Amino acid sequence: MARDLPNPPPGFEELSADEKLDYVQSLWDRLAAHPEAIPVPAWHQRVIEERLARHQEDPDSARPWEEVREDVSDKLKGFRSRRE
Repeated sequence: MARDLPNPPPGFEELSADEKLDYVQSLWDRLAAHPEAIPVPAWHQRVIEERLARHQEDPDSARPWEEVREDVSDKLKGFRSRRE
């Protein structure tokens, strides 16, 4: 069971934005090094199963990852240009 930990950890607020990002990336890297140790909630598993079943019913409805990535990248570029 998870322990109550200070949120954010002591000293975190004193870090610069870059240092905070480095800290969070370091935590993520440590977790990602052992994905098998991260529990998957039951509702996540249900969503995966539902999506897999939909794909198996109509495999032609899927899009290649490269195409999806390009679309997302284009949308982000448009979003960034509107903010500037």
